[in-house]
Amino acid sequence: MSKVILLLCLCHAASAVTHSLKYFYTGSTGVPNFPEYVSVGLVDEVVISHYDSNTRREEPKQDWMSNVTEDEPQYWERNTEICKGNQQIFKVGIDTLKQRFNQTGDVHIYQEMYGCEWDDETDEVKGFRQYGYDGEDFISFDPKTETWVAPKQQAVITKHKWDHNKALMAQNKHYFTQICPEYLKKYVNYGRSVLLRTELPSVSLLQKTPSSPVSCHATGFYPDRATLFWRKDGEDLHEDVDLGEILPNHDGTFQMSVDLKLSSAEDRTRYDCVFQLSGVKDDLVTRLDKAVIRSNGEKEKPTDMTVPIIAAVVVLALVLIAVVGFVIYKKKNAKRPPSPVNNAEVLEELNPGS
Repeated sequence: MSKVILLLCLCHAASAVTHSLKYFYTGSTGVPNFPEYVSVGLVDEVVISHYDSNTRREEPKQDWMSNVTEDEPQYWERNTEICKGNQQIFKVGIDTLKQRFNQTGDVHIYQEMYGCEWDDETDEVKGFRQYGYDGEDFISFDPKTETWVAPKQQAVITKHKWDHNKALMAQNKHYFTQICPEYLKKYVNYGRSVLLRTELPSVSLLQKTPSSPVSCHATGFYPDRATLFWRKDGEDLHEDVDLGEILPNHDGTFQMSVDLKLSSAEDRTRYDCVFQLSGVKDDLVTRLDKAVIRSNGEKEKPTDMTVPIIAAVVVLALVLIAVVGFVIYKKKNAKRPPSPVNNAEVLEELNPGS
């Protein structure tokens, strides 16, 4: 069945692309069938590296990440040794936090997420670092005030020590402003054929019954910096619409949908579904036409395809929460881009008796 799709010039200015480098570390105890230590690195939400306490080796997860050895031949070996050394840190960290929270249970998870974002147009860089314990925020760094925020009373002792540790603050600042963006730009250059590509989606109009909302479903687009919305008479709609989340497809592209509630008396020819993708100057516009709406049996096929994907995403998210990202700190003189803080400082700052 043919679709009524128009390409129109964007009225909005093209936005700059913001790239990100993130590291997730997880130390866990008592979690069955999962490694007790995991390290995962991501560039623009694409997994680039992985280490866990079972494999005991950090490895590239993208072919283009192998290019890093051209500049640093011992990159993977060095980072593997750093991970092995830090594998022991989570045990001390979790034991310390169990004492602070007065806990005796065996199942606990301690996490860190940190990295930076880089605007390739303005060259602006923003750093971030935050810690979590058993699924709740523990402490985070505020780069604007250059202080630590402690939402938990048990983290106040760490906040005071880190706020007054000038050397530690200088290391963090150097990492966020120099090391992290340097590696981020390098990685983006390695994977430019993948990370900088643009793919337009296939857009479908779906409706379960004549009285159900009309769903505009876009799938197969890349990157995930996209918007999808309904218009009426050329004006953006903010009422009677329900925008879904951007979800990943199995092939590395993304999908999303936005629902429109209509009364049976509405003149449907006044409505358009508009898709906008960062880096693409044209809108992808699908005119609401009864002839192109898929309904009942026709909707079952895309639904059957989408449900397993969503289920897989949920499972992946749960696994990620359980196994991704613990406190790993960069050893002195190591060139690994993760954290600028060394192991001894971690033990000292987290030790409640110090």
